[in-house]
Amino acid sequence: MYFVFNGDAFAVGFAILFGLLWGLAIFNMDRYIVSSINKEGTTNQQIIQASPRILLAIMIGIVISRPLELKIFDKEIRQKLKTAYLKGQHSKIDTIQKTYREKYGMELAKNTDLKKEKDSLEKDINRSRFQLNQEVFGDKSNQTSGIVGYGTYAKQKQAILEEKEARLKTVTDNLGQMDNYLSQRKDYEGLNETRLFNNHELDSLSNIAGFSDRNWALGQLTYNENGTRDLDTYLAISFIGYLFILFECLPVFVKLMSPKGAYDVAVGKMSEADTYFAEKDKDREMKVTDNVFDHTLDTDIDRKKKIITTQSEYDLERHSYD
Repeated sequence: MYFVFNGDAFAVGFAILFGLLWGLAIFNMDRYIVSSINKEGTTNQQIIQASPRILLAIMIGIVISRPLELKIFDKEIRQKLKTAYLKGQHSKIDTIQKTYREKYGMELAKNTDLKKEKDSLEKDINRSRFQLNQEVFGDKSNQTSGIVGYGTYAKQKQAILEEKEARLKTVTDNLGQMDNYLSQRKDYEGLNETRLFNNHELDSLSNIAGFSDRNWALGQLTYNENGTRDLDTYLAISFIGYLFILFECLPVFVKLMSPKGAYDVAVGKMSEADTYFAEKDKDREMKVTDNVFDHTLDTDIDRKKKIITTQSEYDLERHSYD
């Protein structure tokens, strides 16, 4: 019950109140079922009588042991939750990125082409500027004339260089616009806002995790990373539940295994006497009912006879007078 009301200011009070009510209900039910097991019957009959209590004990043992298991393995559960939350955030980011790439695939491809063209132009401009300097200073190569001065060849190379620089400026402007557009789309799609949790955020998330998440994490503790069963953890968790189930079933088992005693004989005689008394009381009530019914019937018959006789005499007298 404390897990149910966890986070409320009166969680402890509610847990104590409902715990007392729950305990009293189970105590009285347990007392009634155990005491009502008839030792006069056969073993199979006694087991059938005790079966509702055994089923109830199993359910109670599971319900009571689970919060205790969650508390015992609290440290491991928190670590499992942190790992799960981090994986979930990774998956969320991957999904958003995939959606973003699919939605803006053409723009991203164009942006990549612009970057490649910019890099290529920058390298080409550096190479053309170097060749222009060689041409002006008269350095002879397979790309220059070897004539010193700003001549015809130098002017041609200068024009080509300026053309490439103009193209570079256009590409750079287009790339800037595309980067700005894609950045706005990232903000719109939530890609820039979504990030991985840090350690402090993971601690906070694991602290406020609800019963469902903690219960899931406890179940995951019984498996290894490769999906195989972690036998040690599984047995440790299971035997806590088995202990409570056994503890709940113990009164019934003791009652079933105990031999027939003086108390059982006394209860049997009292039950027999009560049954006999109930049968006799039923017979008495039936006889009283029959006698009362007969008396009522006779009275009604006499009354009806008198009414009919009186009416007949009245009619006869009136007819004689006429």
